[in-house]
Amino acid sequence: MNREGKNKKIKKKLILIIILGLIVLAFLLWFALIRFEGREPAVTIDLPSPFIGKSHDVTVSVSDLQSGIRKIWVGLLKDGKEVTLHEADYPSTGFWGKGQVHETAIEINVNPAKLGFSDGDAVLRAAAWDYSWQGWMDGNKTYIEKNLTIDTRSPEIEILSSAHNITQGGAGLAIYRVSEPCPQSGVYIGDRFFPGYSGMTKDPNIFSAFFSLGYDQSVKTEIFISATDRAGNGNRAGINHYLRRKVFRKDTIAITDKFLNWKMPEFNDELSGLGQADLIDKFLFINRDQRRADYEKIQQVCSKTDPVLHWKGSFLRLPNSAPRARFADHRTYKYQGQVVDEQVHLGVDLASLKHAPVPAANNGVVVYAESLGIYGKTVIVDHGFGLFSMYSHLNEISVSPGKKLSRGDILGHTGVSGLAGGDHLHFSIIIHNTFVNPIEWWDASWIENNILTKIDSAVSRFGVE
Repeated sequence: MNREGKNKKIKKKLILIIILGLIVLAFLLWFALIRFEGREPAVTIDLPSPFIGKSHDVTVSVSDLQSGIRKIWVGLLKDGKEVTLHEADYPSTGFWGKGQVHETAIEINVNPAKLGFSDGDAVLRAAAWDYSWQGWMDGNKTYIEKNLTIDTRSPEIEILSSAHNITQGGAGLAIYRVSEPCPQSGVYIGDRFFPGYSGMTKDPNIFSAFFSLGYDQSVKTEIFISATDRAGNGNRAGINHYLRRKVFRKDTIAITDKFLNWKMPEFNDELSGLGQADLIDKFLFINRDQRRADYEKIQQVCSKTDPVLHWKGSFLRLPNSAPRARFADHRTYKYQGQVVDEQVHLGVDLASLKHAPVPAANNGVVVYAESLGIYGKTVIVDHGFGLFSMYSHLNEISVSPGKKLSRGDILGHTGVSGLAGGDHLHFSIIIHNTFVNPIEWWDASWIENNILTKIDSAVSRFGVE
């Protein structure tokens, strides 16, 4: 082979070597970029409240989608003392590989007493390392901390009101003071909770809670006030009370084909899923399922209230009206002589002239003004501190949500909308999410003895804004 041929061969080898070298270099650069990546792990501490109580669960979440998680450490620091709450190393796929774990969430129970910490300010700290070769192969590190307060003492509850005399289906008012800010407090009647609201007096730690013993609850039902502070520490206090039994009326209602042919078309939208079902089956769906949906809607509407005492004095009854059905009447429905359903009437039916003007029972703010299933055209008024009045089966509505009403202002006219069988007003009083007997709220003496004397006593002692 001549010299020229040899040179060409050498050049080809050199070019091949250079290409291979460039490929190797590119690979090494690519590998280095991956293994020496500089993105730090993501670390979050799920601590909704900056307060830690007697026992508190904390979630620390860590993710590193590039190199994987190498190590996680969590500690609690207070007064110069630090205790490790969690420390763990995570595996890799080998020296040249990455971490096997890229995302994790650690549940840590913090019990200050067991850890030897007293109440006071502390710092929750967390750190995480990845499998990057940064920092002389120690990896990228993320460090975060959150300031918190250890509070292991339960709030104290002082009952300020007295003489809690409650009738089945009736209402009461409890006024109490807590020793520290409590985001949740109120009265439990059995398993039913009635929240308390501050704002009745100048002291923000004084709460007022309207409550009710349900028509379907026993006079032996347990009653107590519960309070939970910002750290989750809870306490309860019994209240002096006397519960009176009440016998509610029973009623039988005959459902006729004439009534069904008159009323069922009004519920065309609600019955769209029943197709060609019999009229009585449609009625039962409205009387059961729609009634349940309506109650859920009422609960939703009445879940928010102004911490302002809008009302004053006794509640106004529909003028010149006669009662047609009472509160908590147990109704048995018969069709063609057979019992087909049973329900409880949660209001008082009042009949006057056809399309009689309906006055607001007391001062308040309109929070609902539209059709409501079985109740037809309905208005709900918030009187403050979880107390509401409801006006149903209206022929027309004259107000809209947000409208401030004074006692006696006309909000609509009576009618037959909904499941009404004749022109009348269905009137209800609601406390939080529970229907109560309206008759008490029409009685000036009952209001004075059971409600206003307690409010006046608290205001005279602690003042009002």
